[in-house]
Amino acid sequence: MSTSSTLTAPASPPAHRADVGRPRLTFGRILDAEWTKIRTVRSTVWTLTSLFVLSVGLTALICWGVAGELADDSAGEPVGAFVTWGLMFGQLAALVLGILVATAEYSSGMIRTTLAAAPRRWSVLAAKTTVLTALLLVLGAITSTVAILAGNFFLDREGIGFSLSDPDVLRTMAGGGLYLAVLGVFGLGLGLLMRHTAGAVTVGIALIFVVGNLVGLIPGATGEWLTKLMPGNAGTTMATVESFNPDLLGPWTGIGVFAGEAALLLLVAGWLFSKRDA
Repeated sequence: MSTSSTLTAPASPPAHRADVGRPRLTFGRILDAEWTKIRTVRSTVWTLTSLFVLSVGLTALICWGVAGELADDSAGEPVGAFVTWGLMFGQLAALVLGILVATAEYSSGMIRTTLAAAPRRWSVLAAKTTVLTALLLVLGAITSTVAILAGNFFLDREGIGFSLSDPDVLRTMAGGGLYLAVLGVFGLGLGLLMRHTAGAVTVGIALIFVVGNLVGLIPGATGEWLTKLMPGNAGTTMATVESFNPDLLGPWTGIGVFAGEAALLLLVAGWLFSKRDA
């Protein structure tokens, strides 16, 4: 009597095998990852705290100090330029935050992990830009509003305060956030271009605080127009009720020019980001 054994051939794998359990990479997931990164690092807390404290604190301090002179008209300065005076220094924090969003990952080496998980570099850059813009837009508007309230308190005591329903005041409350958001994007482009925190901060400070004043030394209409178009000057009128320099571009024209400059810088930096090794 003989026995026969039957061998069963192994089942063939399916022609198209899906990666079961692996979430599909979408822009929403990249956005969520960038939001998690920016809100969980201590540098974000410190820079945003500095932005608020410097802007509000210095505005209140300067308005307290000069309100009497402004009421007597002995200062010879536009009153509306002082109610967001602290933003001149607080804006440095927005610039630094934008730079750090780009350079911090290069310093730690985490950029390689980011690009391994999300290899679509333009999507990563778009997510960083979106998160940074939204954060500074909201916090900047809050900071501008509180600064105006604090400064106006001291001006009101001298009878030279502003009505909070004044169109220029309302525009400045929102415009401060818009200006700081554009400045943050400018910093992001600069940081991505240079990939070095100290170098990018140095160049950023020079462009915002120094070069804009130096080009004014160029004689004639050339110097006047270069002064108006410099990144440190173009958008600032959006964040002030009145400007110390009446020859600068108007609020909406100025912020449009500055936004164009920031977008151009970001596009150049993004193109290099898509080509260079991490």
